[in-house]
Amino acid sequence: MITRDQVQELIGRDAYGSDGDKIGRIGQVFLDDQTGEPEFATVNTGLFGMSESFVPLAEASVTGDGLAVPFGKDRVKDAPNVSTDEGHLSEADEQRLYEYYGLGYDQPVGRHRDDGDVGGTVGHDTSGPTTDDAMTRSEERLDVGTRSEEAGRVRLRKYVETEQVQTTVPVRRERAVLEREPITDENIDAATSGPEISEEEHEVVLHEEKPVVGTHVEPVERVRLGKEQRTDQETVGGEIRKERIETEGDVDNR
Repeated sequence: MITRDQVQELIGRDAYGSDGDKIGRIGQVFLDDQTGEPEFATVNTGLFGMSESFVPLAEASVTGDGLAVPFGKDRVKDAPNVSTDEGHLSEADEQRLYEYYGLGYDQPVGRHRDDGDVGGTVGHDTSGPTTDDAMTRSEERLDVGTRSEEAGRVRLRKYVETEQVQTTVPVRRERAVLEREPITDENIDAATSGPEISEEEHEVVLHEEKPVVGTHVEPVERVRLGKEQRTDQETVGGEIRKERIETEGDVDNR
């Protein structure tokens, strides 16, 4: 059941039929003369929404998208043509609508259009149904954000190059040294152990070190790729639209 508090939320929203198809936009809501509860709503149908068709709210429900009614689009579109100019349904029109939709019709009590709080509403809308006593001015705001996109790629690549390296290394060499010692009591026996007169040769092998060059591999450092973030300030701009409200006629600003 649609409540009085939900009426203003419905006006201007879409109505959907029992098959889920959109029927049209809700234009007006008519209330029961005695209880004040919503009984009928008008839906803009036809070409460009120029026609208004009545649909009962007895079995309708409010959804997140608008209003759901238990009737198909064609049935609502073909409802009896009832004038909304006077803002009140006559007993005859009310009975025609109830009978058309197959609803029980007992004692007629009359239905009147809901124009909001009549005591506090001044004036009416000339561009459509009266929905409020004020005009809302809106304007656009810039929605600024960021998105991430690829700006480039960095790779690590290892290659081999050859370079000349020079270094100094000490080398040792042996050389012969002639030593002379006089004959003494200590070495006389060694000196006279051989023939008195003879020919002989004595040889000493000399050695020397030569530089030897070779290579070996050892790790010297590790290199890796990482990422860091930095924040820069960039200025962006865009066009926004603003509504302006002008007055015509003799009016005092407050």
